[in-house]
Order: sequence, then structure tokens, then C-alpha cells
Amino acid sequence: MNIFAANSLMMNKYILTLIAILGFSVSNAQSSPSSMLAKSAYSMPSRDYVMIQFGYDNWTNRPDSVKVNGLGRAFNAYLCYDFPIMKSNFSFAAGLGIGTSSVFLKDQQIVLTDTSSSISFIPEKEPYKKYKLTTTYVEAPFELRFFGNKENRNKGVKIALGLKVGTLLSSHTKGKRTFNNKPIVEKVSTKRYVETWRYAATARIGYGNFSVFGSYNLGGLFKVNAGPENVRPYSIGICLSGL
Repeated sequence: MNIFAANSLMMNKYILTLIAILGFSVSNAQSSPSSMLAKSAYSMPSRDYVMIQFGYDNWTNRPDSVKVNGLGRAFNAYLCYDFPIMKSNFSFAAGLGIGTSSVFLKDQQIVLTDTSSSISFIPEKEPYKKYKLTTTYVEAPFELRFFGNKENRNKGVKIALGLKVGTLLSSHTKGKRTFNNKPIVEKVSTKRYVETWRYAATARIGYGNFSVFGSYNLGGLFKVNAGPENVRPYSIGICLSGL
């Protein structure tokens, strides 16, 4: 009987110990996820890995002989990597992507062939409905960023200043007109007259995932003696960023 009582007492101790251990484990299991999420939200916030921009494009410093018309269009898409600067509200980001620009001319067309040494803007020879010059670049944006809310960058004020460097991927003119009530598209592609590299100062300001942006080319659009001098593209528009 004494042996049975001793064994019973020992079993009770084991059961109580097991209950205590399970209770401690459950308590930790309930508290750990929230603490891990809180830590994760701080250590791995949204870093604006993706930037998509829609903008209005135009040219500054263009001569009177170059007549721009309508709404020029810009579309840029970048994948970026963000490097937080210690535990501050600042970070540095670098990325890679595609930048496009289309600027429309008014009652003009461009003589753009590989047989001439420079391009010419001349009165249109055909009644074009639309006529534009489109350039496409592979670009690398670099930004110094400020986040008003570093724990959740999808909220709060965002400000970024930077520089983007691009290399020319393609350049072409495109005119649309009709002939005998049938649509005709005329397209001429050449990279001969456009500068191979472009450098642009950039700025963004906004709240959460949306911001307005601006960029201004630091160099001319056309090569020296290949087109109008010091024509510099600029863009303003909206930016969607996140992830």
C-alpha cells in the first residue's frame, strides 16, 4: 500500500510537471507569433522594390523650328533593392528597369535615315493624325530615400532624390495616317542620332504607395551635330511603389 501511495504521489508530480511544461509552451506559442510579426514588421518593412511610373514627357531648350504637340508619354518600370541606413528613416536604393518616352510633333515629321549625318525637322509631307519620336532605355535608378513611417513604409510620407542612368535600347519615329480610307502606319527605326547614354536628376514625394515624380535630363537628347543642340527631355507624373 505504501508502495502504491508512493507511486501515485510520484505520478501526480509527473503530471503536474507535464501540465506546467505544456502551459509554458502554450503561453510562448501564443505570444511568439505576435512578437515575431512585430519584429518582422520592423526589420523587413515594405522597401519599394517595385516602382511603376506614368508621366507626361516634353522637351526643353528646343528651337523654334521644332514644334511639339499633344501629350507626350512616359512609362517607366523598375525593380529596386533598398538598403536601410542603420536604424534611421533614411535608405539608399538602386535598381534596374525600362524607361520609355514618346513626344508628338505638330504638323512636322523627321527625316531620320542612316544615310544622312543629321536629322531634320520638316513640314509633314502627309496628313498624319499622329507623329511621334519614341525612345526606349535600359535604366538604373539610384535614390536617397526618406520614410516618415519606417515600421510600415506603405503608410506615411515618402521623399526621394536621385539620379538615373540609362543606355539607349531603341529609337524610332512613327506616323499614323489614312490612304483610301485605310489606316497606314509608317515607322522608321535608328539609333544613329540619339545619344547612347542619358543621365537624369529625379525626385519623388508622396504618401504611402502613391507619389508624384519628376525627372530632368542633364544632357542633350541628340548627339553633337546630329540634331538640335541642347534639347533636354523632362517628365512629370505619378508613381506607384511598394512590395
